[in-house]
Amino acid sequence: MNRKNESFQAHAPSRRQFLKTASAASLAAWPIGSTTAKAASKSERLRFALIGCGGNGTRTSPVGKEFADLVALCDVDEGHLQRGNELLCDGKADLYSDYQQILQRDDIDMVQISTPDHWHTKILVEAMLAGKDAYCEKPLTLTIDEGKLIRKVQKETGRVVQVGTQQRSSFDKFNKALAIIAEGRLGTLKKVTVRINAGSWSPEIPLADVPSGLDWDRWLGPAPKADYRYLKTPNDRWYTNGHTQFRWWYQYSGGKLTDWGAHHIDIGLLGIAAAGLNDQPVSINGTAAHDVKFVDGIPQQDDRYNTAREFDLTVRFAGGDVEMNIRHDGDRGILFEGDQGRIFVNRGKLVGKPVEDLAHDPLPDDAIAKIYRGMPMEGNDRPAHWANLIHCINTRQLPIANVHSHMRSLHVCHLAGICCRLGREIRWDPDAERVIGDELADSMLARPYRPGYEIQM
Repeated sequence: MNRKNESFQAHAPSRRQFLKTASAASLAAWPIGSTTAKAASKSERLRFALIGCGGNGTRTSPVGKEFADLVALCDVDEGHLQRGNELLCDGKADLYSDYQQILQRDDIDMVQISTPDHWHTKILVEAMLAGKDAYCEKPLTLTIDEGKLIRKVQKETGRVVQVGTQQRSSFDKFNKALAIIAEGRLGTLKKVTVRINAGSWSPEIPLADVPSGLDWDRWLGPAPKADYRYLKTPNDRWYTNGHTQFRWWYQYSGGKLTDWGAHHIDIGLLGIAAAGLNDQPVSINGTAAHDVKFVDGIPQQDDRYNTAREFDLTVRFAGGDVEMNIRHDGDRGILFEGDQGRIFVNRGKLVGKPVEDLAHDPLPDDAIAKIYRGMPMEGNDRPAHWANLIHCINTRQLPIANVHSHMRSLHVCHLAGICCRLGREIRWDPDAERVIGDELADSMLARPYRPGYEIQM
């Protein structure tokens, strides 16, 4: 099974019916390059809240403000909250330290979830159950089983969720690369090499006082109880198990494999599907290097970064027609190799002879639009990604980066992490969504939530 002909699911109208049916119909008919929902009248604009006012939240929400009104902010760090209010809302937003108070508000249509990864699933599930649509940063989940729950709740509630993999809305590079593949310009696709750079290293990080204004227990949330650690070196480098650096700890994230992997592995799998091949993984094997010792997949030190720093992994797919190599070295991006040509794409370039050949043999006019599933194409990258979200909220379609297709990609990222932690091949049943013949590896598809921070169903 592949995603080339993935259908779209229509849902019941949204709770507040913020746009009339005629307006939604006109948005559904936007031609490429038309005016987006950001031009809608003030009374028609959505109202949204930002949950998590750290780095990525403050980078992404200004784009969202082009399309909707940001009215509330939430963070467990008072400094982040106040800084976000001044930066994003001229000091006029409603401020919260508890996101559940936002979910109780009937006048908020959607939420942007920009917390650390280990909080994504709990907030998103509860937001959907509260009747909110959402934009959630990648990676959507900390585990594969969390993704199963998200998909289930999305189907049951019909909420629209856009995952923050904005490379899916890059028309000039990533979607053009996918169109080249779909049009057969590489011949038969044989290999995909995904390079996502090495993970971060740290020295021993000592215990430290929790910064003033940070509610550390609530920052940890569903993750295991842990002491706060912080180190700043004489050359102004800093290391911590908290803000920004959380992604280098398996307790809160998955390292490079779910950081850049959620972007580039995603595009690699979309390329396999665009080629008409089976994109369901059946095995992952290879080598990895960590800076701490592991026993049964559990790091044995808690004073330094513990996610994989180096890796060379091979993913095989049902059907056996193509393989994927995931590496830490080389130029970050995706190399697609077919029996008639090859192309390389990242955020800065799209190169290869099939790209050069477009000068005298261009793609069909609708080739890129087909990759974007015939939905309106406005702007590029983040603006286009938000425009697609608003369009899909209006029409109740699945967005370009919906939870179902994203989790198919994230399965590879998470299974790669399990492979690295255990140091052995992982065999996967894509239909049952279970690990084959490895009870320990299968148990790593889920993690317990800390008491008091379970998902409220």
